[in-house]
Amino acid sequence: MTAGPRFVPGAGHPGPPGPGDPALLVAGRKLLIGPDGRFPRIADLPDDDGWVPLGTLDGVPAWAAARPAPDASAGGAPAAGTGDHGRWVSWRAVAAELPEPLAALAGRALQVVTWRHGHRWCGACRAELADVPGEPARRCPDCDLYVPMRLSPAVLVAITRPARAGGTDELLLVRHSYGPTDLWALVAGFVEAGETLEAAVHREVGEEVGLAVNEPTYFGSQPWAMSGPGVLLTGFTATAADPTAEPVVDGRELVRARWFPLDALPAELPPAYSLSRWLIDAAAARARR
Repeated sequence: MTAGPRFVPGAGHPGPPGPGDPALLVAGRKLLIGPDGRFPRIADLPDDDGWVPLGTLDGVPAWAAARPAPDASAGGAPAAGTGDHGRWVSWRAVAAELPEPLAALAGRALQVVTWRHGHRWCGACRAELADVPGEPARRCPDCDLYVPMRLSPAVLVAITRPARAGGTDELLLVRHSYGPTDLWALVAGFVEAGETLEAAVHREVGEEVGLAVNEPTYFGSQPWAMSGPGVLLTGFTATAADPTAEPVVDGRELVRARWFPLDALPAELPPAYSLSRWLIDAAAARARR
């Protein structure tokens, strides 16, 4: 986990933006990154009255604003007056290039702008929603419906089993039918309503690979997923309840599942900046001790 500036999310800054404040422009599913590999400043960009507070980066307020989606006829360049202030980068590239605090800030910007775009109107009476001051939420002025910005909680789990015949402990890795299908990843899934995080681990492992695990242990969390922001990932470790059991994939979300010795893991692993990789690396480090 890379050390760096500290990002504190929040929606309560009264504004207006200062010229030196970080400015995150969002166009579709892309964000503007400056020539120096960081976010532009408010003073670097054309005037805009649509800035939305995101929180603070090292105590300095950060802001987001929407731009028109990329124009395919113009080579994918967003139709926005940003001049030579940087390049438009996909979410996956942002997460790969930026250290964790900046990736979390970028994820919040993308989530806030996308949420505001999709929640302009009341789903109960069709009136236009109004911002709730100091909150990432909107309220209907006619029927008082409260519409907060929501997160989707998800779990992922590093499942191990004891060594056999003098070898090293083994880690269960899976390949998905969607996303980066060439990677060996961990069992993961979204939490259902009324379900604890631990219960979600047991259910997902049973559904996806047909195994039972002992009580999972909390490892850490990440406020975004490779698929995009708006997901709160919680990582766990667990051991197989039956160390002789073999995984059986569900055939829908997963296409393969294998036990790998922790001293002979495949090269096709999740990227180093992801919670999945932190879990895998931690399991491998424990096996070397």
